[in-house]
Amino acid sequence: MKILFNLTVALLLTGSFAFAQTPAKGKVSGSILDEKSQPFPFVNVLLLQSADSVLVKGLAADENGKFTFDQVAQGKYLALVSMVGYQKSYTDVFTVTDSPVTLPTFNLKTDIQALKEVTVVAKKPFIEQEIDRTVVNVENSIVSAGATALEILERAPGVTVDQQNEQLKLRGKEGVIVQIDGKQTFLSQQELINLLRNTPSDNIEKIELITNPSAKYDAAGNSGIINIKMKRNKNYGTNGNVNLGVAHAKYGRANATATINHRAGKISTFINGGAFLNKGFNNNDIYRSIPFEDKVTIFDQRTERINKSEYYNVRAGLDYFATSKTTVGVLVSGFYNSYSNPFGQTNTRILDENLILQRTFRTNVYNGGTMNNISTNVNFKHQFDDKGKEMTFDVDYVNYGGKKSSNLDTRYYKPNGQEDGSPETVRNNMPSDINIAVAKLDYTQPLWKGKFETGLKGSFVASDNNMVFETKADDWVLDPTRSNRFKYTENVNAAYLNYSGAISKKVKYQLGLRGEHTHSIGNSVTLNQKRDRNYVNLFPSVFLSNQLDTNNVLNLSYSRRIDRPNYQSLNPFEFYLDPYTFQRGNPNLKPQYTNSFQLVHVYKNFLNTTLAYSRIKDMIADELPQQIASENKTFVTSDNLDNQDNVSLTISFPIKVAKWWNVQTNFTGVYNHYNSIYLEEKLEIKQASWNMFASNQFTITKQWSAELSGWYNSRAFYGLYQAKPMGMVNAGLQKNIWNKKGTIRLNVNDIFWTNRFRGRAIYKDIDFHVKSQWPSRQFRLTFTYNFGNQNVKGARQRNTGSDDLQKRANGGS
Repeated sequence: MKILFNLTVALLLTGSFAFAQTPAKGKVSGSILDEKSQPFPFVNVLLLQSADSVLVKGLAADENGKFTFDQVAQGKYLALVSMVGYQKSYTDVFTVTDSPVTLPTFNLKTDIQALKEVTVVAKKPFIEQEIDRTVVNVENSIVSAGATALEILERAPGVTVDQQNEQLKLRGKEGVIVQIDGKQTFLSQQELINLLRNTPSDNIEKIELITNPSAKYDAAGNSGIINIKMKRNKNYGTNGNVNLGVAHAKYGRANATATINHRAGKISTFINGGAFLNKGFNNNDIYRSIPFEDKVTIFDQRTERINKSEYYNVRAGLDYFATSKTTVGVLVSGFYNSYSNPFGQTNTRILDENLILQRTFRTNVYNGGTMNNISTNVNFKHQFDDKGKEMTFDVDYVNYGGKKSSNLDTRYYKPNGQEDGSPETVRNNMPSDINIAVAKLDYTQPLWKGKFETGLKGSFVASDNNMVFETKADDWVLDPTRSNRFKYTENVNAAYLNYSGAISKKVKYQLGLRGEHTHSIGNSVTLNQKRDRNYVNLFPSVFLSNQLDTNNVLNLSYSRRIDRPNYQSLNPFEFYLDPYTFQRGNPNLKPQYTNSFQLVHVYKNFLNTTLAYSRIKDMIADELPQQIASENKTFVTSDNLDNQDNVSLTISFPIKVAKWWNVQTNFTGVYNHYNSIYLEEKLEIKQASWNMFASNQFTITKQWSAELSGWYNSRAFYGLYQAKPMGMVNAGLQKNIWNKKGTIRLNVNDIFWTNRFRGRAIYKDIDFHVKSQWPSRQFRLTFTYNFGNQNVKGARQRNTGSDDLQKRANGGS
């Protein structure tokens, strides 16, 4: 199996080197002038196939308005030049041979109306590298069909999905902010992972990875922002689509989504909804040794869980174009998620230091819960003139409601198999309620040959969690030592200033400053513990961009950011997996602060290289193991570590190996240095790791296409856990039917079932081994049908006022 896996990875990487063997066939050059017949620098130039207008190459003209395409294969082409504010200009069809081709001079004119003679059919690559972000075009990937949002993120460059500890990382750092259409999900990491695990990819258009946001964005999120943009419509008329999918691993799952868009006159509307039904499993092997008073007790555990979930969602929006410059919009969305473990069992052997069996116990576990959400947004946008002066105003209300429940029945046995003592039966229920209210005002206008932006924002959040823990004797009896009601309120008021301009034609800059005042109160009603925090922070940001020459662009940026603890991490309650294993909140958690520097080099709009450094103070580390050795108990909690230094290098480049074969490759190398006093001892961890993603796309015929992709994560540290390497290989086949209105996709995810977690934590008296596996290998079949006018212009893609608030909402699973 390992040989097959290595051979497949080699195929994924073949395209990275095949281009070196492709000989140059011809050269195409030309020049561009403006309306005054002066050289027009840095204009976009696209080389297109004449038959179907598919994009072959793209570049920017030099400072003298000249451009050259090298190594162009023989064939028939046309060229397109474009610049914002000017009409697009096309050449006639021309033929490339082994002789140089000089195109007629382009004369760009101010854009009065869009040209309609030529339609460009340019399929976007699965991954695009822009100056300030990386874009994952989900809807263009065959192997992404029928997947979930979480499975898509596993393939995104620089993103690490820690399934074992239910965490997301970006470039090796925790603290990722996840937004949906610019609206933050406001959930804890565990709840967020569960939401993404149940969100079908069929409704996703693209995912944006923003690693160094400007002052206009909220200061939360030390490693950056992941923005998931849902599909929307494009012109006048009515259209829609239906997606149906089934998948099979050990168990089955199914999904269905539908969208309808309509625009007529001054009103544009859309509604979409979906359902996702899933049955899966999660198996864990945990081996830990606990030293106490010159003795060592060893726990050897095997946990098997079957999980079921149902997820239903609906989103609807309306935009009213009151005038050509004024728009009013309403957006309403909601979801209902039900999840359960109808079967969960942990079998544990307790051994001494000589591996002699002392006792066993079996815990039968039932976990379940529901979560529902309703989000509303009212948006007003007004353009004061045609020169860029604009104001937007948002008001948001968001509510999350949910309930978790857990039942544990534990029975003990002697080494000979006889029962040892009475069984222990416990249960807990935790209803939760979160309310969010936000108002946001943004203003933009041209100023001093640049752009000035400013804004105000106020938000108020209130959450209420009530953990009720009961033990069973003859009847259920409340356990006050493990029950707790936790209330949390938070008010954040913010203002920002942002100015962008140009020092010269080649050098551009952006300066920003954001101020935030935070007042939060965490109140453990049961324990009579209250934490009242009141503080003000400033968050500067600086961006510089230098067009060195025709082929090279250099960008340098700096920003300061904050991550506040999620609400459930502050709750001091204990959540039990079995009598000896539990999770505990930490009401003493402090915010963490990050200073980030980033240097980006773009070569010929082809090769993107990013070097980044960040220093995190009071780093919030989740899932840190601790032990109560006298009771043989192990628990995980969140805590602040003093400092983390992070250095990362990301390289991204597309390769056209052949007319029918395109490759996208991304490589990320990370070096992490943790330095802190933890559990009264010095903790220092130095770790270098790397991640790679490669995607091969094959065009077989006009109707048939295929894809082969894979990713690999090297050995790395997640907090105190050192994880072994993991990765996967995926393959898919696609056929277009009914004049491309219908699409059938068949794909296999994680062909060799190598996406498994294996890790170990060793620190002081902690020696903790864990293995985990889940149904990542899947066979999926999906069908998509598009109907109506496929150029319907959609409701605006807009950010709402609660963008920064929807990450930290609920409790850990």
